[in-house]
Amino acid sequence: MTALSVIVGMGGINAAGRTSFHQGYRRIVLDSLSANARQETFLGLATLMNLVSMQEGELKDESGKVVSQNDIESLFGEQVIAGTLIRKIEKNHFDVDATPWQQKMTFTASDEQNIVFETRRRDLPQPIPASWLIEDLEDKKVKITISAEVAIKHDSTRDNPIKAAGQLPTGFDPSTMYNSRYQPRGLQATIFAATDAIKSTGLDWQSIMNSVEPDQIGTYSASIAGQVNDEGFGGLIRSRQQGERVSTKQLALGLNTMSTDFINAYVTGNVGTTFTTSGACATFLYNLRAAVNDIQAGRTRVAVVASVECAITPEMIEGFGNMGALANEEGLKRLDGTDTVDHRRTSRPFGENCGFTIGEGAQVVILMDDALALELGAQIMGSVADVFVNADGVKKSITAPGPGNYITMAKSVALAANILGIDAVQQRSFILAHGSSTPQNRVTESLIYHRVAQTFAIDNWKVSAPKAFVGHTLAPASGDQLAMALGVFTHNIMPGITTIDKVADDVHSQHLDIRTAHYQCDDMDIAFINSKGFGGNNATATVLSPKVTINMLAKRHGSAVMNKYAQSNKAVKAAQADYQQQADLGQYALIYRFGDGMIEENDIVISDTQMNIPGFEKAIKFSKTNPYQDMF
Repeated sequence: MTALSVIVGMGGINAAGRTSFHQGYRRIVLDSLSANARQETFLGLATLMNLVSMQEGELKDESGKVVSQNDIESLFGEQVIAGTLIRKIEKNHFDVDATPWQQKMTFTASDEQNIVFETRRRDLPQPIPASWLIEDLEDKKVKITISAEVAIKHDSTRDNPIKAAGQLPTGFDPSTMYNSRYQPRGLQATIFAATDAIKSTGLDWQSIMNSVEPDQIGTYSASIAGQVNDEGFGGLIRSRQQGERVSTKQLALGLNTMSTDFINAYVTGNVGTTFTTSGACATFLYNLRAAVNDIQAGRTRVAVVASVECAITPEMIEGFGNMGALANEEGLKRLDGTDTVDHRRTSRPFGENCGFTIGEGAQVVILMDDALALELGAQIMGSVADVFVNADGVKKSITAPGPGNYITMAKSVALAANILGIDAVQQRSFILAHGSSTPQNRVTESLIYHRVAQTFAIDNWKVSAPKAFVGHTLAPASGDQLAMALGVFTHNIMPGITTIDKVADDVHSQHLDIRTAHYQCDDMDIAFINSKGFGGNNATATVLSPKVTINMLAKRHGSAVMNKYAQSNKAVKAAQADYQQQADLGQYALIYRFGDGMIEENDIVISDTQMNIPGFEKAIKFSKTNPYQDMF
């Protein structure tokens, strides 16, 4: 009997806001929400953005004035809307109108005179150029006389042609929420996202750990580029070129394994599986696949699946920009026939577009096998039936698309049809598309959906694309898609691609339902999370709704187990409601266990059948079987 990977919690942060309890999803469909949900969303975002905060038991603005929750939208609504989703890059990243760089210059003496200047001896280059004549002066200074040309680099700025990104909400600063110790922005976001996900479960983490053997918990996470900010690889690479020292932390903190390591070491205290794999834009799905496979095989019973990327830096943007991958000012002006760019609409999946828009974010999902989820009374948010990964084969260009995504999509649809029947696929499924917003993607990805739809006789297949709102967050992009899928299951609102005026003429949309406005979509059973990554990193996940998942569990486990589960679930729901209330008021209480609960190795007890680890109630049991006995 194959274990089902049940989603029991999800947390994180991207340009739309917090992931838990669908805050980010609700920001995207804000105008379609009920009045109560809209008010709740504005409150959560206003506290997230530090526009208001809890002080002495009361909600106050920055001046200390008491604010009513009912007045949040009227007082701060414009700021909340302006400071979320895709927008012009803010100066806490860098100044896109005056982006710093090093300008090369050559000095030549005028009027046949030598170039003469003074400096400190300690500042002389090594080796000293042969054309330089050095004369010692007082106070450890020297006089330099040069009879040749001198090439120098000096600080300068340029007008960056790429000005928009899906940034974390304005004013959100995870570094102030815990002792972040000069950590890179991506790792700060990881601590926030992991805390948000764990607390969203409504379960005590230590109780979860005590419910299984220590090696049956796993963390599966990665970035693509690693941490490219000054505190990570960005500073490591730039420091010496800028005349600064490399720190002792920049190399270690820059590694793309660090999100996994931070979750284990500072949040969960996990001693079980630790796993990191990068698959370009499909990285989140690659790690999700590893977790699902381990749960199916019985190796893992609790999985923390995560991905993070905070790569809004001049270097990353220039790299993607020089590939022609990013939407730039000139291209957008040409598309719209205007001299003024609307930075809110730079990402236009399946519409007339000119490139993707980079984003930043961190997403974390908590999975359990179905038996454990029921035993603990966990809230069932959905389930992951499987994740398929396939490559593209031989290529001329490493970034060009290929056949791999045909395989992953077709396998995912076939699996869903096998589980729920073809009618469910035809009538109650939808696609959260990769939808990168490039001219090539809109044609090639839509053609895949068109051909799969033809094969399985699907008409009006609902398609949405989160990158229209939060940009392309790179490694966690599929996590953004999963978060949106869970929001659709809960709120029954399908996000339209509101950044486009119409579907582009070259999109293969005959069998697809791609709309430019949000709309009601009741009783969705299946979500297909699709990713087409650089280099042929294709992945598609088959995600089942909470309703379908509960029905499957009832059939497998019976009424007695389900009745017991319903009773246990009441306390979990109460704990979830409590965390949601606290989080909406900005009271996150991030989990950061720096040195807290360290395991003393001398206290580990080992026998020939098991191992007991301090801090864990259950022992790690050693296998007593020979898996290769048929070979002896």
